[in-house]
Amino acid sequence: MLRDKNLVPLSHQHQHALAMCVRLDRALAKGDADLTAWQEEIVSMWESEIRFHFEAEEKVLFPAAEKYASLQPLVKQLISEHGTLRDFFARAKARPLDAGALRNFGETLSQHIRTEERELFEGCQRQMPSDEMAHTGAAMEDYFAKSGMPGASCALPPSAARKQPQ
Repeated sequence: MLRDKNLVPLSHQHQHALAMCVRLDRALAKGDADLTAWQEEIVSMWESEIRFHFEAEEKVLFPAAEKYASLQPLVKQLISEHGTLRDFFARAKARPLDAGALRNFGETLSQHIRTEERELFEGCQRQMPSDEMAHTGAAMEDYFAKSGMPGASCALPPSAARKQPQ
């Protein structure tokens, strides 16, 4: 199913995070990843994009999705996963993540994103009337604008302009 235009900004942000997960996985597979640099990139991505993304989902998209009984358990699961991921981001900021924890972080974030894309977004598109989807999209755009993060941005995250961690 094609992504509804009102969910495209979130999908673009998912692409940014998935790209980081793939690069992290490849660096860890080599066995010589700079763990400090990776934690710095993870924190940077949290501060510049992911925290706004989580908030927009929690304040706008999840409440809209919870109106549909079939999506309620999924929303509950995703909120719990946000808590787990926030803990990873906090630990990365404090720099206590070893290679195993970084691998677990990448796998957890990647799976979370895939669940949102394949289950939540698809469910919303099937169940929400187009006017409700448009209202939800406008509310997310408004949230991003007020938070200082443009929701429709498809530009690479700030970390892409820096030297990539190895």
